[in-house]
Amino acid sequence: MNNIFNELVEIRQLLTEQVLHQKKILNLDEASKFLGISKSDLYKRTSSNGIPFHKPSGKLIYFLREDLESWMLSNRIESNDEISKRVENFKLKSGRN
Repeated sequence: MNNIFNELVEIRQLLTEQVLHQKKILNLDEASKFLGISKSDLYKRTSSNGIPFHKPSGKLIYFLREDLESWMLSNRIESNDEISKRVENFKLKSGRN
């Protein structure tokens, strides 16, 4: 019986995650789960304008999934191979060896 209950709990969590991944607009709790950070960390980031958010009523905070995805992918770090290729291209264009 305990095994069935645990499986139901797991199924419920998976369904909740599926719904979360289909929503375009997330509240603070959903956004913190989506980003994998605590709600307090997310509050800090909103108070310092470190992450894009919307506050239509002046109280509740909402996030566009698209904005969060862009934010997560910002400040990309190039791999060593990409840097080497850029250096080689620069050398070729400038005529340096």
